[in-house]
Amino acid sequence: MNYSIRPVRADEWEKVRELRLAALQDPVAHLAFVETHETAVAQPDSFWQGRTANASEDGEGRVRQFVAETPDGRWIGTTTVLVERPSDAEPLFGEPAKVDQTQLVGVYVRPEARGGGVIDALFRTAVEWSWALPEPAVERVRLYVHEDNARAGAFYRRFGFVPTGERMVMPGSGSGYDLEYEVSRPGPQQAV
Repeated sequence: MNYSIRPVRADEWEKVRELRLAALQDPVAHLAFVETHETAVAQPDSFWQGRTANASEDGEGRVRQFVAETPDGRWIGTTTVLVERPSDAEPLFGEPAKVDQTQLVGVYVRPEARGGGVIDALFRTAVEWSWALPEPAVERVRLYVHEDNARAGAFYRRFGFVPTGERMVMPGSGSGYDLEYEVSRPGPQQAV
């Protein structure tokens, strides 16, 4: 499958909404997302416009959403990166940052595009973007995965993320724990 990875643009809020609603209908959505389809579909256009503008290539810089796009303009996958600094008054998601870091959230690949490397390309782009952020340098990239989401956990480990031992109950998850995984900034001789 032919596709490219790029940041969303502020005027693409309708496509952001459509892909998010598709993600929230995935059979494991209740394990992977803190938002429900019912809540998301009820949001007004202004919500989606603001969310997209904030995460766009021209956004404020604390959030960046990347999409996998086919040559005909169809979006087949996404991930969002949250920049987290210890100086943040309030974390965007999860526990407050102890170091300069980013967090990957909103990971989704359409079923027909799975197994073709889309998720690898999205993660490579998100992690490389994290390492390229201006000073202070990001020391790690983290994410959370529900303990029952074996498919996602297996991919994260294959990509190089390792469990930190931290776990928490995420809002809306109902039961069980979300496990924190991380990948540390590579040294000068390493590459992602």
